[in-house]
Amino acid sequence: MTRTKVNLAYIANDSERKSTFKRRKKGLMKKAEELSILCAVDTCAIIFSPYDPEPDVWPSPLEVQRVIAKLRNMSPLEQNRRMMDQKDFIRQQLTRLSEQMAKQQREIRHKEMTNVMFECLKGKGFEYLNMSDLNDLNNLLSQNIRAIERRIKLLEKRHNGGD
Repeated sequence: MTRTKVNLAYIANDSERKSTFKRRKKGLMKKAEELSILCAVDTCAIIFSPYDPEPDVWPSPLEVQRVIAKLRNMSPLEQNRRMMDQKDFIRQQLTRLSEQMAKQQREIRHKEMTNVMFECLKGKGFEYLNMSDLNDLNNLLSQNIRAIERRIKLLEKRHNGGD
């Protein structure tokens, strides 16, 4: 059975909300345990809920206190080394996506200019190209000429070395 996308909204029905809470709490505790085992890291979970007078803790109250004490004994610089708020996270994501988009735009432009180059080789004129297009085409042709020259030198070395 495939999972469906969950609509993240407040569950108005009390019994449904409580059962969802219990199910998800159990899953969260299991994930904390798996993370601890698989990655050999200190993890703990504290969950306050309106359904229980005491918070639920994993793995045990003493272990939670040990992990929190370990965190508090770290310098503020160590504590915050990899932390980021939502603003920083979004800024990081935007930067990453902008870089990906710029890379794709360069690839698209390279393919466009390659197509223009082949059209020119077929005899189609290039008078419809603007200055930017002509500069990009010139760069592409220069790259291709250098690649051809390197290949010729390599083949000449092989040919002369084989005599």
